[in-house]
Amino acid sequence: MTKIAIFGVGLIGGSLALCFKGKPGITVVGHSPRESSAAKYLERGVVDHATTSLREAAEGADFIFLCVPVGSLDQYVHGLSQLDLKPGCIITDVGSTKASVAASAKQAQLGDAVFIGGHPMAGSERSGVEAASYYLFENAFYVLTPDDSTPQQAIDKLTELLAYTRAHIVHVRPDEHDEIVGAISHLPHIIAVALVNLVRGYNDSNSLYSVLAAGGFRDITRIGSSDPVVWRDILVNNREVLLKLLREWQGGTNAFIDMLENEDGAGIERAFTQSGQFRSKLPERRKGMIHSVYECYIDVPDRPGVIGHVATELGNSSINLSNIQIIESREDVPGILRLSFRKQEDLDRAVERLAQIGYSVHF
Repeated sequence: MTKIAIFGVGLIGGSLALCFKGKPGITVVGHSPRESSAAKYLERGVVDHATTSLREAAEGADFIFLCVPVGSLDQYVHGLSQLDLKPGCIITDVGSTKASVAASAKQAQLGDAVFIGGHPMAGSERSGVEAASYYLFENAFYVLTPDDSTPQQAIDKLTELLAYTRAHIVHVRPDEHDEIVGAISHLPHIIAVALVNLVRGYNDSNSLYSVLAAGGFRDITRIGSSDPVVWRDILVNNREVLLKLLREWQGGTNAFIDMLENEDGAGIERAFTQSGQFRSKLPERRKGMIHSVYECYIDVPDRPGVIGHVATELGNSSINLSNIQIIESREDVPGILRLSFRKQEDLDRAVERLAQIGYSVHF
């Protein structure tokens, strides 16, 4: 029997557990320092066993997944180094930064265990074990960061196990991972937070800012509402990469200042053209670092039962609707519904069905 220990059975850890649980020859053990959380893992059927004991969870495990905040990884790696781990045990994590945990693992005395950093590039607007999903990693990239000293046999074993997630496995160096993720995820989070706080300051003296910021502004700054403690740890952990990126970003904003001061319309047009050309080549239907939103808007008439009609039609077509929201009306339209879905396929099918039954669909 292959024993998989998961420390931190939340969104990511719980989703991994669901991918592994019930597979032939596998038993999944969940760990939490809190009795209430361990009990919840069992109540929800996410793991086979749950414990508050680090030793009980880790000893005898063939695979250990550290699904805890980045700021806690060093503590857990050190804790594991004090235990009698099974020879050949593979330890991995799911953190958004990789160089620091790789260095921590090298310094720790892990015996015959092998550490391989990992980062599943998938997420959700929800958190906790309640949000765990068997489908979370499907079609997402799952990055592994072995180094030159990592035994190939261990890499192959972990890669084979992760096939149960249905993710696309990619191997990169820890420092390369941090540079790439810093640019495509960490820096955008900083920019979103700074932009929202800029507008928040303006709104203190003129509330029209928040009123008119609905829609597009709210959508493009969505990641500015990410968990403050999680992102504190991520940004501080990847600070050297981010300091370099922020200085380069500052150069980019200075270039726009120069173009505006010099009324350089051609330069502005060129910048937008280059951006559009590169962005158009980015994959549209593969999960990435920043969680995609699959949603559409429909105009609805002001009559009883219309919301139920929409939900019923989608349900009858076996289309999974994850959320429905009534948003502010426009003068020329009685009502607007925002419909959210978990997958692009569900959104596509919903748009087709809604158009068939006469609804005007917008994005």
